[in-house]
Amino acid sequence: MLMSTKSEPAAPERASTGGWRRERERPSLAEVFGSVATKPSGSFWRKLVSFLGPGYLVAVGYMDPGNWATSLAGGSKFGYALLTVALLSNLMAILLQALCARLGIGAGRDLAQACRDAFPAVVSRPLWLLAEIAICATDLAEVIGTAIGLNLLFGVPLEIGVLITALDVFIILWLQNLGFRWIEAFIVTLLGVIAVCFGVQIAMADPDWAAVIKGFAPTTQVVTNPDMLYLALGILGATVMPHNLYLHSGVVQTRRYGDSVEDRREAIGLATADSTIALMFALLINASILILAAATFNKAGKTDVAELDQVHAFLAPLLGSSIAPTLFGIALLCCGLNSTVTATLAGQIVMEGFLDIKLPSWARRLVTRSIAIVPAAVVTIWYGEKGTAQLLILSQVVLSLQLPFAIVPLVMFTADRRKLGELIAPRWVTALAALTALLIIVLNIKLLWDLVF
Repeated sequence: MLMSTKSEPAAPERASTGGWRRERERPSLAEVFGSVATKPSGSFWRKLVSFLGPGYLVAVGYMDPGNWATSLAGGSKFGYALLTVALLSNLMAILLQALCARLGIGAGRDLAQACRDAFPAVVSRPLWLLAEIAICATDLAEVIGTAIGLNLLFGVPLEIGVLITALDVFIILWLQNLGFRWIEAFIVTLLGVIAVCFGVQIAMADPDWAAVIKGFAPTTQVVTNPDMLYLALGILGATVMPHNLYLHSGVVQTRRYGDSVEDRREAIGLATADSTIALMFALLINASILILAAATFNKAGKTDVAELDQVHAFLAPLLGSSIAPTLFGIALLCCGLNSTVTATLAGQIVMEGFLDIKLPSWARRLVTRSIAIVPAAVVTIWYGEKGTAQLLILSQVVLSLQLPFAIVPLVMFTADRRKLGELIAPRWVTALAALTALLIIVLNIKLLWDLVF
């Protein structure tokens, strides 16, 4: 039974230090740690409602503008064939995010803290650098998507739009002062807007639903066709994102639950249900993007559509409605705003967790946001409106290449009885997670081989 009606957050020393090289000095996201009360009794659904929230912050990363670029490119070029990759990626995501919840609740550490506390500096520092590269790649996609959304809707120049995205750090500070639930409410509201926009566009597109169902069936062409493999890895990188693994293991600790093994085991189950529901919603959005591209651009013979501004321009004549481009622009802007908020939180978790820095909350967010957004802004301004789709897809491939360096430690920690005790992941879960990591590594090697030779 969950135990938490107290007004004070649970103590940072919740988890045992057994099996770790060093004791955890402070909790993840200390200012909101244990700040959301949970239901100590009642039905499963009553308890689940109090846990809903972190999963939707995670789901945002699975439908960011980079995902749009890869899904739109895949749908326009190969029709519905890559729906099977979107489904497989989502199943992988559900599994890995469940492990993140287990690590955060079971060990009382986010993934960044766990790496710092488990590995020597010679290992943890390179992992930190790789995590920062992944967040920069994530921010590149989000900055471009938000800037293009502002440009399409309001005519804001791309360069100015990039700078406007830096203001998200103030949105987070303001919302977090009101309470972490306000951040979650902001995210969920924008997700609802995105869902409505795509629902209307799909209804206008009237896709071939038999072909849609067939598209979810596996095909060997994904591996044998280098172009399809490149886009498939882009979808994989855009779906299973490294920064989400750090984010989820941190934000799940905003819930206040009991200290006993039974309390934490129940909390793990509720947090897993939360992320699974949210990720199924993310699959719905991702599949809608690909289906929209297949039903409009691929059907009309426009197989090279990938630029987001191209999509905006082509939707009106192809769907016969002037409202379609506006809906696309609104969804893109909401998506970009959501993604920049969650990426900033992930950047804070990564920097605090790996480096254990002690700064005021506004300074930490400003530093972590700058590390991510400055390279993204430079690249975006340098390339301008030309080539944004190539940059978006490349950013997702970079993320895919970074994935093993986050997944392997996650699987190691959750399979280690010395670190999680009785809350260790079941063997079948560990086996599936290890298989997922191996599959990603093999696909990455295949991609690099094709690019070089």
